[in-house]
Amino acid sequence: MFAAIHHVVAWICVAAVLASVAYCLLCTWAALRFAHQRNASPFASADLPPVSILKPLKGADPEMYEALRSHCVQHSVPEYEILFGINDARDPAVQVVNRLVAEFPQRNIRMVLCEKRLGANGKVSSLAQLVPAANHDFLLVNDSDIRVSPDYLRTIMNELSREGVGLVTCLYRGIPGGTLWSKLEALGISTDFMPGVVAAREIERGMRFGLGSTLAFRRGDLDRIGGFTAIADYLADDYELGLRIARLGSRVELSSEVVETHLPGYDFRGFFSHQLRWARTIRASRAGGYFGLLLTFTFVWALAALLISPGASTGFLFALAMTARFVMAVVSTKSLLRDAATARRLWLLPLRDFVAVAIWVGGLFGRKVVWRGESFTLEGGKLKPS
Repeated sequence: MFAAIHHVVAWICVAAVLASVAYCLLCTWAALRFAHQRNASPFASADLPPVSILKPLKGADPEMYEALRSHCVQHSVPEYEILFGINDARDPAVQVVNRLVAEFPQRNIRMVLCEKRLGANGKVSSLAQLVPAANHDFLLVNDSDIRVSPDYLRTIMNELSREGVGLVTCLYRGIPGGTLWSKLEALGISTDFMPGVVAAREIERGMRFGLGSTLAFRRGDLDRIGGFTAIADYLADDYELGLRIARLGSRVELSSEVVETHLPGYDFRGFFSHQLRWARTIRASRAGGYFGLLLTFTFVWALAALLISPGASTGFLFALAMTARFVMAVVSTKSLLRDAATARRLWLLPLRDFVAVAIWVGGLFGRKVVWRGESFTLEGGKLKPS
């Protein structure tokens, strides 16, 4: 009986390793294909429409100023304004915005007090109040910690102006704080999450979701999906916005731009809490995709197969799995994201992959998330105050 169970478990592990290697190959191919498409994409020179950048803020950190400032130094761009939404006039973010206004008097920068709570998601509630204050029909939203290149806005608006495009979103790379846990999160973004995005784009023959790093769209399409109030209770608001605009029959375009996000210097508790929120968000939004994450645990499956059934064949399989995983990581960091800093930390990849298993299990069995200092329970992807 024990021998039969051992045999079945061994074959399950081997099958999982082979499936995981296949997934690594898919991600590698998808990353190389997108990098080639991006490099071959022609640059449009047509006149671009004016755009309103909407940025809800809450609190401030040392990197916020540089991230926000990068939106004020855009090159060869259409007319644009930046609207910052705050919930409290005493918020530390007010000082950051005032500093920007003083440094860039030529820019149309405004602060909007968003005191109403229109749903459980405070960020989306602020966005719903920023839209009526915006002067333009093209809107762009990204998170407060996103830092962009000087050509960012021109590239995004060129892509959004293409026929059939309803929303443009961006890949991103993480800039870690000085701790191990922050570096592991940056590694996960560059070698797991972003390759998964381009793989999903190939599997689904297009994007069906957005990423909070960039969401550029038309006001008319936002109105057609019910405005921001329609998604004000969802945790994964970026996913919902992309999904609903795609359902209108418009195309979600993955931009050639890659932006940066600054990661806090997490301790273990902060890292695990943040990763757990991500995991439970994915499970609530894309349950099938969440279980598909089992294929990403390449090292773990390969080691399990080797330990359960040691031998030349499983040893070869282990070496094959390690090679496939590292090749995928190198292609993702260097070709897809141009992330040389994370590429130098790939020796941490086995640790990252083992930690990812614990996070996946935690995400599978719980519904509680802590976000911006508030506790919620996830029900059908929506936030319910705990």
